[in-house]
Amino acid sequence: MPESALTQKKLTYAESVNHALRRALTDDPTTLLFGEDVAVPGGVFGVTKGLRKRFGERVFDTPISESAILGGAVGASIVGRRPIVEIMWADFAFVAFDQIVNQAANVRYLNRGKLTAPLTIRTQQGTGPGACAQHSQSIEALFAHIPGLHVCMPTTHQDAHDLLLASIAADDPAIVIENRNLYHGAKEEVTLGAPIPSVGGAVVRRLGTDLTVATWGAMQHKVLEAAERLEAEHGISAEVIDMRWMRPLDVDSVAESVGRTGALAVVHEASEFAGLGAELVASIVERGIEMRRPPLRIATPDVRIPAAPTLLEAVVPGVDDIVARVHQHIAQPAATR
Repeated sequence: MPESALTQKKLTYAESVNHALRRALTDDPTTLLFGEDVAVPGGVFGVTKGLRKRFGERVFDTPISESAILGGAVGASIVGRRPIVEIMWADFAFVAFDQIVNQAANVRYLNRGKLTAPLTIRTQQGTGPGACAQHSQSIEALFAHIPGLHVCMPTTHQDAHDLLLASIAADDPAIVIENRNLYHGAKEEVTLGAPIPSVGGAVVRRLGTDLTVATWGAMQHKVLEAAERLEAEHGISAEVIDMRWMRPLDVDSVAESVGRTGALAVVHEASEFAGLGAELVASIVERGIEMRRPPLRIATPDVRIPAAPTLLEAVVPGVDDIVARVHQHIAQPAATR
């Protein structure tokens, strides 16, 4: 069956990514896939398994040099290829920030639009027991701060498939940030072969009336669980919005929701200071939307991520933390004019 044929399959998150890569490599012969251990080993998390066997030399392993991987991707994209590269851990992108920030993001601008850099960077981030500070950083705000880059964080299996294809199809560099804790969980129904969506757009995952909760990444699962408990235990109806795209940031969808609920909370795994939660809050406040109480941010405090599981649990927001913080916030007397 052709990769572009419309069908549905039950897939894990990792398999959803694999199917998106398979479709991109099938549909566009200019597409390349490379990175550390992505070809013969099939990826350190098994996400790219079988692609080297199917597509041959268009899928290849590289030396352990993120700057070389990204430099090669920029060059390949300029001369007509559409490379997809994997940076094994988001933390490792720091050694290639020159290639991402100074080179890839600037290609269109430095050539008056005559050249583009249609490259896609796949990476993963997030906390996990024993991963330590050099393998646990959530750095989406650093990427999103740079003009010229698209940045997304797919959470559902369907988005893991669709947002990757949207990024590959874009003519500007795109960064797709996955989460290793989602790769090999339960299977879900995923639609394959549908038209490739365009870049951008948040999605409402749960309807509510008392406040809007904006979130992204794997934290969304905790937020949705917390929303169910808030309604069952405290009678608080939370509307949950999955932002999905960090750049472009869909402020309009959040503004429309806050206009109805009159309250806003932003929850993310990255540290609170200068995080995207602050950007979203500022954008809503600048629009002058009337709220019954000040916006609330729930995020990891300004600390390095500890290795010990108990300490990790203490610093990264959990379901109990979200429930307690939102309940305390909503229980406060509403602002009067």
